[in-house]
Order: sequence, then structure tokens, then C-alpha cells
Amino acid sequence: MTESTASAVGNGDMPISQVWFSFEGRIGRQTYWLKYFLPWLAINIVAAVIDGMTGGLVAGLLVGLVGIWVGIAAGAKRCHDRDRTGWFQLIVLIPIIGAIWLLIELGFLKGSEGENRFGPDPLA
Repeated sequence: MTESTASAVGNGDMPISQVWFSFEGRIGRQTYWLKYFLPWLAINIVAAVIDGMTGGLVAGLLVGLVGIWVGIAAGAKRCHDRDRTGWFQLIVLIPIIGAIWLLIELGFLKGSEGENRFGPDPLA
């Protein structure tokens, strides 16, 4: 991790492009919800409206394909904040329980305090 990346991660001001496309660093719950989930929800709503108006599925399909990468990247950074590897997200493959467990881990549980093996505390 570069010095500029470490400072951006450490102070919680990680740019949205890094939240969406990088697998390095840590993000807190607030960043996860405000810079990943809410914008992604808005983009999905716009894509659904476009698809509804045009009678197609192209916008939704494109948004969905990009969403795989973006979701894994943001999830990996939240896993890092919880001092877990990004591979922990594979827990979602356990039917029903896995998705609920991952939602709780990423969206609601506080990250580890202080610096961990993935970088500085985003709340510091």
C-alpha cells in the first residue's frame, strides 16, 4: 500500500473509485453504506427505470456485471476492517445463513480497533 493510499484509508476519506475498484485497505461501516451501498442502489434503480422504459434488459445486465466486481471489492475492504481476508465473502455460498451472516459482518459489526494486518484503522 502506498503512503497516499494509507493516509486515505486511515482518515476515512477514501475516494469512491478506490472503494469500488481496489481490493486493498480497510473501510468502516459508514463508508461501506454511503460510498458503496447507497450509490449502487441508486444506479440499480436508474438501470431498472431505463430497462422499463425501453423494454430491454441491457442496462440492468451491464450494471449487474460491473456490480460483481464492485461488490467483491467493497466487501473485501470491509472484511479487512474486521481482520478477515476477502475470501471470507465465500461464506455467502452457504444457503440462506451465509448471506445473512455476510450482511451482518459487513454492514453492522464494528471493525477491529487500531491497525491490523490490512492497514490502519479507518476511524483513526
